[in-house]
Amino acid sequence: MTQLKIKKVEIFATGDPNAETVRWAYYMDEIFTTNIICKITTECGLVGLGATIAYTEHDFDLSILEAVKPYLPGLIGKSAHDREAIWDWMASRPNWMAFPTISIIDIALWDLAAKNAKQPLYQFLGAKREKILSYASTPMFDTEIEYMKYIEECIEEGFVSIKVHSYCKFQDDYELIKNIQKKFGDSGIDFLLDVDQQYNREEAYKMAKLLEDFGWGWFEAPLPDHDLVGYKELKEKTTVPLSCGGNTMISLKEFQTGINFGAWTDLRADVTVAGGITPMLKIMALAQANNMRCEVQSWGMTLTQAANLHIMLSHNNCTYFEQAFPYERFEVGSKTLIRTDKEGFVHAPEGYGLGVELDWDEIERTTLRKLVYGA
Repeated sequence: MTQLKIKKVEIFATGDPNAETVRWAYYMDEIFTTNIICKITTECGLVGLGATIAYTEHDFDLSILEAVKPYLPGLIGKSAHDREAIWDWMASRPNWMAFPTISIIDIALWDLAAKNAKQPLYQFLGAKREKILSYASTPMFDTEIEYMKYIEECIEEGFVSIKVHSYCKFQDDYELIKNIQKKFGDSGIDFLLDVDQQYNREEAYKMAKLLEDFGWGWFEAPLPDHDLVGYKELKEKTTVPLSCGGNTMISLKEFQTGINFGAWTDLRADVTVAGGITPMLKIMALAQANNMRCEVQSWGMTLTQAANLHIMLSHNNCTYFEQAFPYERFEVGSKTLIRTDKEGFVHAPEGYGLGVELDWDEIERTTLRKLVYGA
């Protein structure tokens, strides 16, 4: 068996200043997306990739690149086969940004292992399916007209579901949702709503009842993730599925706490935020053990989309892939494209591991800062 001993680790923090920016809520300024890529090379020459993204206002964020530095010396000489031991070792180190930082390394290790086995990652994990329905994940628009135009474009593209990132301002959202339903309620589209944890309990209840009446698919992040009392009370008052945001409560133990409290209908997590494939497998199993869905967050660049997609394809308790649309601004630096087909499905990328081939010339062009450790 190939030992897969780590010889070199490279970290790229990339960002394209010319890329189109987005917003998700009225209170935000334009968001800069930083793609942080981990490239691990073994002594046998095999290369594994992992990534996460940082999205911040005003400028690119290099904090994850800085946070990964303490791990790099200790990775050299370790084997990618020892992923559980490496994860425990990383998790025991003091780090204020542990989980997203650990994620990029752990994903790269799983990519290496699947490539070594000559299998796509989802098959290496144990394939459930080869494709999954997707939903188009909207940015926030300034006007209702823009939302309506976007939805029409999504329907033409073949999407069967659309998640609305609304203004996150209750009264404006309430009118927007009513008007979307009025225009597209008979279209067959499964609509979802994400309000970025911005409602109080009274607003969340009123919106939940509206979504329940309209038959919308789920209500994401209506309250701050840590308001477990509020979530529990809301869940008891409505039948619309509820989930946390997936960016605040991210650890296995935090999810267990929310489940014990009866706070959500579904879990929501992201491989690239929760610490990588290693803990994500446990989060998916935790949800399944409690007869819950884990609707995986996969908004982001191609590498981050791919890591989450492989998790979805290896499990049966996730309904949709989150497709950032329009596509192009999320594909910078990637030769591999992950796009929804005309029947509304996303398919596994071809190739071993994550199946993603990067354009390294483009990566170098957009690299803001780079770390190299090892030979």
